[in-house]
Amino acid sequence: MDKLIEREAATRNLLVATPALAVQFFLIPLAVVAVTVLGYVGFRSMLADDRTAEDYLSEIRNGGTDRRWPAAYEMSRLMADPKVRADRTLGPALVRAFEASKDDDPRVRRYLALALGRLDPPLPADAVADLTKALDDPDSEARISAIWALGSSGDTSVAPRLQPLYASSDAGIRKMVVYALGALPGEAQILTLRTALQDSAADVRWNAAIALARHGSHEGVPVLRQMLDRSYVEQVVKRDVRQDEDLDPIADVMISGLRAAAALRDEALRPSIASLSQQDRSMKVRQAAMEALKVMG
Repeated sequence: MDKLIEREAATRNLLVATPALAVQFFLIPLAVVAVTVLGYVGFRSMLADDRTAEDYLSEIRNGGTDRRWPAAYEMSRLMADPKVRADRTLGPALVRAFEASKDDDPRVRRYLALALGRLDPPLPADAVADLTKALDDPDSEARISAIWALGSSGDTSVAPRLQPLYASSDAGIRKMVVYALGALPGEAQILTLRTALQDSAADVRWNAAIALARHGSHEGVPVLRQMLDRSYVEQVVKRDVRQDEDLDPIADVMISGLRAAAALRDEALRPSIASLSQQDRSMKVRQAAMEALKVMG
């Protein structure tokens, strides 16, 4: 849900960032990115770029069917602004809007969940409870957005509620559950993350390895080693590189693995990292590998 769940561009070096930023090492499932953009093309012109959060909330409450979900989308985008997130009066208003959207267009709930997840912690008192109820939402994408938001909340009490969802047959749900559990502090979720290392879906395994690294566990090192193997990743990731958009999903996987390896500082991964720093075809991967070596000493 961003990684919503969605990768966000960052110009600073995440390898030396504070632990609070470590969740950005994760491969946020593509489902969140899809939720953020699905069907939106052609609607943005409906909304003025200079609208405030209050304007969007008013549109969500009072607008017509074809206006509410684009307003909710813009609201979720606006939450990327630290000044907007810092407004403590906004949280309760978002919670009320999310509660009122229960029987609304599922897209409204998806985007409002993403907006709630972007609030600076701690979340408003009712937010965690309402997001937890949304885990039973009939719309799978709304559930995925709620899982992402709960993972972003920093509230360790939600881990026991999220863990059973890993049993889902939906790989998108499992990916987001592993991401959310890895982002949460505490150790209660470690067993689920270990189990996810054997998942049938590669990106679930990758998220599990990164999550364990985030928690200081070396158990995911074999999976991280696979993430640093370009030939392996190229066999698994079947998405085209888009030079015009500077998108390279294969490099993204490898860079995520490099960041996790740097955070873990496992010497068993150093030869792979050193090789990538000198030989990989992607300059972004080479740069990330050099930064990882620097962090590892």
